[in-house]
Amino acid sequence: MTLAIARRARRLITLLCLAAASTAHADIVIGQVAPFTGPQAVTGKAIRAGAKLWIDDVNARGGVKGQKIKLVTRDDAQKPEETVRLVRELIASDAPTALIGTVGTSNLEALKQDGVLEKTRVSMVGAVSGANSVITARNMYPVKASYREEVDRLFKQLGEMGRTKVAVVYQDDGLGRDALAGAQASAKTYGLTLVAQSGYARNTTEVGKAVADMIKQSPDVIFLAATTAAAIEFTDKYQTAGGHAALYGMSIIDVQALLAKLGADRARGFAFSLVLPTDDRADRELVRDYQRLRGNAKDPDLSSRSLEGFIAARALVKALERTAAPGPVGLTETLDRGFETDVGGHRLTFGKGPTSRYVDFAVLGAGGKLVR
Repeated sequence: MTLAIARRARRLITLLCLAAASTAHADIVIGQVAPFTGPQAVTGKAIRAGAKLWIDDVNARGGVKGQKIKLVTRDDAQKPEETVRLVRELIASDAPTALIGTVGTSNLEALKQDGVLEKTRVSMVGAVSGANSVITARNMYPVKASYREEVDRLFKQLGEMGRTKVAVVYQDDGLGRDALAGAQASAKTYGLTLVAQSGYARNTTEVGKAVADMIKQSPDVIFLAATTAAAIEFTDKYQTAGGHAALYGMSIIDVQALLAKLGADRARGFAFSLVLPTDDRADRELVRDYQRLRGNAKDPDLSSRSLEGFIAARALVKALERTAAPGPVGLTETLDRGFETDVGGHRLTFGKGPTSRYVDFAVLGAGGKLVR
């Protein structure tokens, strides 16, 4: 009897050890709910490609503490109600340690309103928005400066240049309205006059009215609080209509896509703000790593926008390495405590408020060359 009990005990211990070993080496699931179809598919795909580029490299080097990272994705077509539904579904079915790279202020605001991230203690690193509503939300961590900071720096520069007649074309949603509010406040601060403001519907490129409004008002500068497809459409139609104002775009615009669509001659002079290092900054470790890995990759979705996903993945891996207790709760506690890191030339501070305050400017010069 004693021998049989001892054998059963040894068998039980063996099973427990095998189970523990299996758990220890289970994948770390990271979820991404983003637009892979629809008007903002180019952004969702670029963010995914950048995140995957770093995740694949980490996995090739053994993963995080011996665990491989598994990226699980869902397509929300940038519809806020789908974002909420799919995030809930992904959390229930795949038990992710974290989320990454959801695109769009309205989508992130819908998640905030729903409360699913707070309830499940799952954090999102690299939320793709700089809106104040997202910057201040629990469990959401962009890896770039806020829209308000971006707009304020731009309007300060315009004031110093003496470009006082400014107009705003904005996407009529949380993103555009946040940027418009920042523009209105900064215009007063720096003595600029907003001569016109014109919105267009979210998830469209219906900018005909905005073009007509800008031609009528003849501003010195047009600030585009717009996403990539709409910004390209506006620039094309505005130039065709004979518009000559200087165009300033937000950092959310994929400048490579604009250049490819319009060509170097028509894109020349398009200025834009930068809230992340650009992919030509070889003086930064993260950019050198990005270019090295991109050179060996065959992903057609990799673009200049992919650096945001790449940086988010690097930051997330750093946080996972710093987290003692595995799982979403442990990671969230690490981030909430005010986790600070340098991801290779881009410093981030997680916790309350913006994770980054880096803002710079560039313009497309002759031959599509980037000029700072």
